[in-house]
Amino acid sequence: MNDSPSSGERTGNSPNQWVPNVGKSTLFNAITNAGAQSANYPFCTIEPNVGMVSVPDERLDKLAEMYNPDKFTPATIEFVDIAGLVKGASQGEGLGNKFLSHIREVDAIIHVVRCFENDDITHVDGSVDPARDIETINLELVLSDLDILTRRIDSRKKAMKGDKKLAGEVEFLERLAGEMENGKTARSVEISEEEQEYLKDVSLLTIKPVIYACNMGENDFIDGIDNNKYYKAVEEIAKAEGAETLPICAEMEAEIAQLDDEEKAMFLADMGLEKRGLDRLIKKSYSLLGLISYLTAGKPEVRAWTIKKGTKAPQAAGKIHTDFERGFIRAEVVSFDDLMACGSMAAAKEKGLVRSEGKEYVMKDGDIVLFRFNV
Repeated sequence: MNDSPSSGERTGNSPNQWVPNVGKSTLFNAITNAGAQSANYPFCTIEPNVGMVSVPDERLDKLAEMYNPDKFTPATIEFVDIAGLVKGASQGEGLGNKFLSHIREVDAIIHVVRCFENDDITHVDGSVDPARDIETINLELVLSDLDILTRRIDSRKKAMKGDKKLAGEVEFLERLAGEMENGKTARSVEISEEEQEYLKDVSLLTIKPVIYACNMGENDFIDGIDNNKYYKAVEEIAKAEGAETLPICAEMEAEIAQLDDEEKAMFLADMGLEKRGLDRLIKKSYSLLGLISYLTAGKPEVRAWTIKKGTKAPQAAGKIHTDFERGFIRAEVVSFDDLMACGSMAAAKEKGLVRSEGKEYVMKDGDIVLFRFNV
């Protein structure tokens, strides 16, 4: 992930993948309108397709109604459509080495899993079985990670001859490798904060956070997603490894993406849905990356600024301009709910709801902020 990127810049990325013919490129196109090639045969996607997507934020919409700004700038997130993997990818099968290198460059993973039956759409393994598909992918990623860990352990052992302090790191890496040899992903292994430091410059695929996007049929949303046996199976797998799930219908989302706002609202109402699956997926991806937004509002611009959870006020100010961080004095902060209840910033100040926060203030998602600085 890029360190605390600002809105409008690349805010971390999520690959959209993996077994061929599961609907990942259809979903990617619906998210980004990027026009990635999508067809009924394996390896339709070879080079990664990249798309920047605005993060839906109802708070920003409300602020725009209040201020009628000249410019409206939401937070953004980058999605990457990576080719499907097959058995043997870690050994180079199906252009595996190339595809694995693409995955290694992203910050989080959206693993699109086929949870629908359709005889007209070929499955690379001949049948629909999301548990098998997930196992196939995870095995290839684990094997690739074990190769990296083995080389890391060898190099640290050699270095340990002159630096006994490395013994703790080697012990941890060997324990992690042992767990992964038994089929576990790195993210499902208990790792302390101290041990996480050992992995800072070790690019493991299976430690990346994951959302399993369960690509289901339109009828599943009418009949009830809990009646889909494939979805239930994926939920159990995700729970065991600390991943998340999201039910979605790529084909339906592709149709919705072509509608205007009024038609979208009618379509969702007919389906008994409050929000598009894509909106939920984008927001969940943003959260998965450990990102939050603070907001600035006025007539010139209403804008969401992207920061990592735990960012303090001066560093958040630095997202706007380095001078803001260098000369930080204080942050004038009001919560979104308080501002909406008061109807204006002036009214919020009169009621004493605008707080003055100093250098140690940890920013909260949805804070509306005016920074005071002097350089």
